[in-house]
Order: sequence, then structure tokens, then C-alpha cells
Amino acid sequence: MPKILLIRLSSMGDVIHNFPAVTELRGHFPNAKIHWVVEEAFVGLAGLHPGVDQIVPFALRRWRKKLLNAGNRAEMRAFRTTIEKGRYDLAIDTQGLLKSALVGKLSGAALVGYSRRSVREPLACLFYDRRFDIPAVHVIERNRLITGRALGYTPSGQLNYGIQPPAITLDWQPKQPYVVCLTATSSDAKLWDETNWITLCQWLLLAHGLQPVFPWGNEVEHARAMRLAAALPGSLVTPRFSLVEGARLLADAQIAIGVDTGLMHLAAAVDIPTVGIFCDSDPHNTGAIARTFSQNLGGIQQPPSEAAVREVVMAALAAKR
Repeated sequence: MPKILLIRLSSMGDVIHNFPAVTELRGHFPNAKIHWVVEEAFVGLAGLHPGVDQIVPFALRRWRKKLLNAGNRAEMRAFRTTIEKGRYDLAIDTQGLLKSALVGKLSGAALVGYSRRSVREPLACLFYDRRFDIPAVHVIERNRLITGRALGYTPSGQLNYGIQPPAITLDWQPKQPYVVCLTATSSDAKLWDETNWITLCQWLLLAHGLQPVFPWGNEVEHARAMRLAAALPGSLVTPRFSLVEGARLLADAQIAIGVDTGLMHLAAAVDIPTVGIFCDSDPHNTGAIARTFSQNLGGIQQPPSEAAVREVVMAALAAKR
């Protein structure tokens, strides 16, 4: 019974893109012990996958702010002890960064990663015991391919994220059919114009009776959500929620429409029709992929028009029916 350590530390979208590889790994090795190292902010998210036996929290984002802090140094020592005591047979770095390779090396297990020409950070290759050339395809497929190569199988079959949204009740969740509008992203250049959101959501309300729901994650995003809601009577600005609660909210929606953000990928992972709006990034290798329906529009400095998004949203609604 192999004991396997998976290393995909962050960010939200990257963690979600690793789910299909976990599903496939569990299918090929049903009795394996599978542990996953992930940034502490995404522990709940990684825990949505029933194929993972144990999540190992990693807090580099917090530790590096105060590296000399006694408490942080104690936590770092405890983390190293935890993965050393894991006695893993194999560690697989699907992220391909120097920091993820170093984490894998600390485990003492045979470490698998990408070749120099296919890794994201070439210095990571210095720490791999086995390296594989993985083509520049969608990151989900890269994760599936390197995991399969590491363990001797060829990925096949339909994409399956394998996660299970929790059976929880959100007191603020709409009772009527709704659409989740993911307007916030990490870069202003990736934002879609607010007038486009208002026009699109007015049509969704009037023509389809769908209540627009606007999540947010910080004060700037909250202010944007409130502006949009003020122009759209009957819409909802959510309270702040956890990623686990977000999975429940998305799973119960009719569709999700979102800019290039982690929650857009979570919508695809919980198998609801998903429309991706890319205003300053390339969806070719990182776009949303859902089993029900997904389509990505736009590209680098190529925001799609409201009319183009509306046309795809109509197709998404038809798929939901």
C-alpha cells in the first residue's frame, strides 16, 4: 500500500486544478495513503476531495512576513518534523516551483517533478529524483499527466474533479434561482467593465428571473459588489464566506459567470455551467473546464463584449435545463 505525498501549495485555482489528478490517482490506487501539502488558506478547499486522507498545512505566506518570529520558527520546525515522519514512498510536485520542490525534498521521499524544459522554475529541477517532459497543455492535464507518469499509468476518461460540496445550510442563500457573478480578481486589468455586468444582470433578472449574487473577498471588492447591487434591485451581495461555504453556494446556482478568479474554477469543479470572462489573461492553459458546460471568452487585453458573453450565457442556461 503506497504512501504518497502530493505537493500543490497554492493558489486557489491551482489547488482546484489538481483535483482531477487526485481523483484518477485514487481510482488507480484505491488503498494508497494520500497526503497533500497545501497553504493553510486552502486546507478546507483541498479537504473537499474525499480521496485525500490527510491535509498537511503549510504557512509560508504567513511565515515569511516574520521569519525571525519565535512562534513562526517553531511552526516551521513542526512542519518539517511532520513531513519527515510521514515516511512517504513517493512525493509528486505538480506545481513545479522552487518552494514546492524544497517541500518535497524535506519529506525524504523519492521526489518526482518536471523536466527543465517543462518546469515553471528551472531551479526546482535540481531537487527532483525523477523528471518528466510534460507538454504545455491545460494545467489540469499537466497535473494528470505528471501524476500518471510518476505512478506508471496513462490518464484517460472523462474529467472528474471528484469533490463533494458540503451538506450545509447558508442562512443568507437565495431561495429563488440565482446566478453567481464573480466580478473580483487579483488584477485590475482582469476586471470586466461594471456597465457590462449591469446590462447582463438586468437581462438575467428580467428575461430569466435569475437573482444576481455578488461575492467579495476584500473591502475594494465589497464596494464594487455594492455598486453593482445598487443598480440591480433584487440582487444580493453575500456576506464574507469560507471556501467551503463558497462551494455550497456555487453548487446550488443555475450558472456561474466570472472573470479570471479562483471561484470561477471552483464553479467548474462543482459541475455547474460556467462562463469565463478573460480580459487580460490567456484561457488556453488555465480556462474553466466543467463537465456540464464551460466556455471561456476573451484573452490578453481582449475583454469580450457584453453581447458575446450574453450569447454564451444563453447556451449555458440551455445546458442547465
